[in-house]
Amino acid sequence: MLEISIPSFELWDEESNEFRQFKGGILVLEHSLVSISKWEMKWCKPFLAKEAKTNEETLDYIKCMNLSKHTDPILYTSIPSSEIDKINEYIKAPMTATYFSDQNKPRGGAREEVTSELIYYWMIALEIPFECQKWHLNRLLTLIRVCEIKNQPPKKRSRRDIMSRNTALNEARRKKLNTKG
Repeated sequence: MLEISIPSFELWDEESNEFRQFKGGILVLEHSLVSISKWEMKWCKPFLAKEAKTNEETLDYIKCMNLSKHTDPILYTSIPSSEIDKINEYIKAPMTATYFSDQNKPRGGAREEVTSELIYYWMIALEIPFECQKWHLNRLLTLIRVCEIKNQPPKKRSRRDIMSRNTALNEARRKKLNTKG
């Protein structure tokens, strides 16, 4: 969860030809599967696509992330750039201590576009509870990847690996029992 502070500000009012004062506020934001689902319902395209988002799409995603109730819509247009930077850092943050070695990285090839429905499918298939849809998205995706890795059957060892392992075990037993064979 991230709190963004928007200071009080003034804007020019075309109708009255004068500046108007607006009260600032705090936005409580959550980058989660729920937020992405809301955004994808409106824009009808994958949020996690590699193409850059327009300013309008980005601003709308901030609205989808907002957990604060009764937010004045004018606040969204007055978010300071320093706070936008904080939001972007928050979205990119891993939010977990888990990391993956190179051997578990997916290989090249065609990648399907990841949408909120696909992530929900993964949650169902891996029996991940729906409470996790409110987690930071990167943490949820890490959990999904961990579940996929842990659910894979163990890799078969080569004949050479099995023989060298058995040889090492036999030598250790011989030393322990003081025997020759």
